Amino acid sequence: MTQHLNHYQQPVGFPLPEWQPRALPQRVTLSGRTCRLEPFSVEAHGRALYQAWQLAPDGRDWTWMPVEPFASEEDYLAWARNMEASRDPLHFTVIDLSSGQPTGTLALMRIDAQNGVVEVGHVTFSRLLRRSTAATEAHFLLMQYAIEQLGYRRYEWKCDNCNAPSKAAALRLGFQQEGVFRQVVVYKGRNRDTAWFSIIDGEWPRVKSAMQRWLAADNFSADGQQHQRLETLREEVNNA
Repeated sequence: MTQHLNHYQQPVGFPLPEWQPRALPQRVTLSGRTCRLEPFSVEAHGRALYQAWQLAPDGRDWTWMPVEPFASEEDYLAWARNMEASRDPLHFTVIDLSSGQPTGTLALMRIDAQNGVVEVGHVTFSRLLRRSTAATEAHFLLMQYAIEQLGYRRYEWKCDNCNAPSKAAALRLGFQQEGVFRQVVVYKGRNRDTAWFSIIDGEWPRVKSAMQRWLAADNFSADGQQHQRLETLREEVNNA
């Protein structure tokens, strides 16, 4: 990597003479092959999402979420009204195109337009969405919107360091782990060490290429089984 020096011959970061703050994310609709992201709406999505959450046999899907499973539909809808009103986090609903049904939510949060940094969070995928092609495409659509359309330089993923499935998902999607911030949060009466991951704009073309190849219809059999894993395709792209 090229070292940049100031007039005192001290090392400094690479110059960005044309940098301008980025626009804030908006309530847009983002469409893919298997799913669509819509701005979260209590009226349009709330009740269907609550029913999707009920497909889980117990509360383990909520262990690392900031809230516990909702005791009633009314409790969820009350929480959901705050989601709808929020600008940061800015929540989106994942619509499965094969069924037309809402199957999960995710958000852009900690939005720092001045420095071009944004985090994906509040990822709440029901059993209808988890480990599906649409789950990966939902992340791809939001990454593409933030990095490519809005021009953000850094796209973050953070999770409880105890949350092994979340850390594995971040690595699968192409994020780089940067470290663990210790004793950052107290939630649900316990400590949270936070694992940090990111994709930066210079990495995006390779991440995008691998994800597009994985998401392509010809990467799947008639019964929906993948021919090549995303990790394999990313390795091919990185070694090309």
